[in-house]
Amino acid sequence: MVGLWRGRGIPAGHRVDGVLENLGWFGKRFRPDLRVDALLFCSGERRLIAIDPARILLRLALRFRKIGRMRVARNLFPYLQCGLRANGPVASLKSMPFDGVAGAAMLYDGQPIVVYFRRIHEQRIMGAMSGDERIYFFQLARVDEP
Repeated sequence: MVGLWRGRGIPAGHRVDGVLENLGWFGKRFRPDLRVDALLFCSGERRLIAIDPARILLRLALRFRKIGRMRVARNLFPYLQCGLRANGPVASLKSMPFDGVAGAAMLYDGQPIVVYFRRIHEQRIMGAMSGDERIYFFQLARVDEP
């Protein structure tokens, strides 16, 4: 899984369906030391910014999630990225079963969020993020790093 992966949400009735994409979510970067830049966002045409989810007031973000799907949020988010920037990787990759099947999981540092992964294809991974009453589904596709 080491490398850069582009993400895309899979609409399944989760409260944040469409929000990450609207804000310019790129995906994830898995490092050889099993640490993860878990929330990479586009900044400009060719730059990626790692965001620290601990700096986002999750309850407030969930409460105002409809705004997160609007153009105003997309236009404002680049100005907020500097204050939300991660100081390094914010999660770890571990072996962990999901629904009785062995696989990889990403655990956020200091956050009650676990993301379970299943390989679909050599270049594609399915993700299932738990952390509230619903599961957020997404897909990752391997990207060649510049």
